[in-house]
Amino acid sequence: MGQDGAAERVALYLDVDGVVCPFGVTGRTPWGSAWRYAYAGMLEVAYAAELVDELNSLAPTPGLRCVWLTSWEELAPAVLCPATGLDGGEWPVLTADGAGGGADWWKLEAIQADVEFSRPERIIWVDDQLAFEGRAQSWARFLRGRALLVSPDPRRGLSPGELAAIRAFAEDRV
Repeated sequence: MGQDGAAERVALYLDVDGVVCPFGVTGRTPWGSAWRYAYAGMLEVAYAAELVDELNSLAPTPGLRCVWLTSWEELAPAVLCPATGLDGGEWPVLTADGAGGGADWWKLEAIQADVEFSRPERIIWVDDQLAFEGRAQSWARFLRGRALLVSPDPRRGLSPGELAAIRAFAEDRV
């Protein structure tokens, strides 16, 4: 079931670093505003307030299940959300569960297991590493039009255009 109790149709898997909180920000956000900064546990993070607002308005979409898929793991809902105002404190968190290094990316293994378990009709995976992960791209191609992979510029984070594509896919307007 989705967060609103409706049957889950779409699952959104969201990374933090390079997506919600870009690395080494300069200038203005992709949204045209100044970067905001928040102390999230042991470090300061930069984020675009407009992105947080847009994610907060997207999350309650009927049939959408939002899931954390980030190296922040449990710190995303526990620390990042209160610091930035992102309403993701109740989202499920996928974890590495001791996954080692090597050829297998723990996030790909985690999302594949979750998709097998939760069986969404379509998935959206947002991670700045996706442009460099050939196995993840191959898996998405195997899913054909059921998967949308978004790999933001890690120095800018998720842009308005990328968020619009995510919203359209989540609302089945593509």
